[in-house]
Amino acid sequence: MIKTIEKHPVLSLLLFIILMFGFTIDAIPVSIMEGRNFISAREMLTDNNWILTTINGEPRYQKPPLPTWITAVFGYMFGIKNVLALRLPALLMIAVTGITTYFLSLQLTHDKIQSLISGFLVMTSFYVIGITIEGPWDIYAHGFILVALYQLLILLENKCIQLVKGLVIIAFIGASVLSKGPVSLYVLLLSFCIAYGFSFKYMSKYKFLYLKAFLLLIAGIGIGAIWYLYVRQADPEAFNKITSKETSNWSSYNVRPFYYYWSFFIQSGIWVIFAFVSLLYPYLKSKIIHKKAYKFTFLWTITGVILLSLIPEKKSRYLMPVLIPLAINMGFYVNYLIKEFKNLTSKKEIFPVYLQFGLIAVIAILYPFSGFILKPYLSGIVLVRFLIASVLMITIGYLILKHLKTKHIKNSFYLTLTFMLCVGIFIIPLVKLQKQSDYKGLESFNPSNTALYSINTLAPEVIYNYGKKIPSLGTSEDFIIPSDTTFYLLTSKSTLENSYLKSLNSQFIGKYDLNTAEKDKRGYKNRLVNYLFKISK
Repeated sequence: MIKTIEKHPVLSLLLFIILMFGFTIDAIPVSIMEGRNFISAREMLTDNNWILTTINGEPRYQKPPLPTWITAVFGYMFGIKNVLALRLPALLMIAVTGITTYFLSLQLTHDKIQSLISGFLVMTSFYVIGITIEGPWDIYAHGFILVALYQLLILLENKCIQLVKGLVIIAFIGASVLSKGPVSLYVLLLSFCIAYGFSFKYMSKYKFLYLKAFLLLIAGIGIGAIWYLYVRQADPEAFNKITSKETSNWSSYNVRPFYYYWSFFIQSGIWVIFAFVSLLYPYLKSKIIHKKAYKFTFLWTITGVILLSLIPEKKSRYLMPVLIPLAINMGFYVNYLIKEFKNLTSKKEIFPVYLQFGLIAVIAILYPFSGFILKPYLSGIVLVRFLIASVLMITIGYLILKHLKTKHIKNSFYLTLTFMLCVGIFIIPLVKLQKQSDYKGLESFNPSNTALYSINTLAPEVIYNYGKKIPSLGTSEDFIIPSDTTFYLLTSKSTLENSYLKSLNSQFIGKYDLNTAEKDKRGYKNRLVNYLFKISK
């Protein structure tokens, strides 16, 4: 099986991500960012707002439209309420990221096995998966620019520019800018160029080559900037207001200290120990065959973290692009272990490996005990799914320990990937079952021909769940009175506090709660609770 996987690396990477989440990822509730993006995609289809993008009928120019266009197309083909279909493009972008990481590593090392390992490492890193489920369009921006960087690396290595590769660089840089603005240019492209210069050196005799490459980058940025320029001309007031707010956030919103990101390797999730060891440059550089390539990926990773640290606004998800060069960096270490682990005698070198795989094995073996938590849901097909997962997890844990004992690191690595497959196929669907007793979505509400409005701010998840726009009348203190003689009103308050609304005939219809967690649990969010009234003048 391992030989078959290694013989068909691209197909293996693609099938892996599809099998892991392609049939089950809709079990996870729609997040706040996803809600915003899915609403914009829906309004592209219903209101034809493909260029001047909207959310609940209001201008939404914070995010460029390319990922929303792609999502809208999938929504058109498979249904705008089909969460699995709406998430599928982002999953495919994980595959694009993994496959391009493979080719980029192959260009650096000419080692197919190590490059395939790097591809699997990036696709199974925690925040690469997490950011896809969380909903922001980062995976598109970073995935697109990674394709451009791979072509740029070939250009720099071959010292010549081919027309097709040059056009690919332009197109994918433009696609990245149209997905997340200049974010990837700053975090991935700039750090790539700095790391390459320190590792492989820029030679003065190739200055015209570098000038041509620079012009390709400018052309790509220019293509990506077309949408911004058009929106600025078409709707200047809204565009300037949104841009000013977004710009001010960089220095006043979620401000963290410079060192906030320096535990970044934790974001690799199950590979955290390998990630940490791979960054011990003085230790590993003497053990690596491709020393310049290792130095390059190490500097690419560290430079990316430094560049992110310079920006006052900091969020954990902003670290996601750093996990791409980090995965290639880890590939050097894992490949070294596969070849040399049987010969290692130092406890300092052996212990991290036993700890890395041992923890996965223990988690797998202990999985059946989660049945005590899941007991209320374990019946019928769910019980069958749980039992299959338990048997597989125990088997995987046992085999990891067995191969670890005999020092077969490659087998332990692929068994860890099997562990991830098991989580995606059998365990993720159990999330869908865990809904608290008061759960009630707005999709069940049908107002017929009577208008539905809201006061105060509605969570994007609520608007997406309803399936249509819910026009806002303002706040409880300052709102617009609709012309309708009868209308429905959705509010976050359980009672109508405004004196004017109290003077009207009102009927409480019900409470709508999109929380899946119980009220006393950490995951419970008050913003997902709303109260519906019928108002008659």
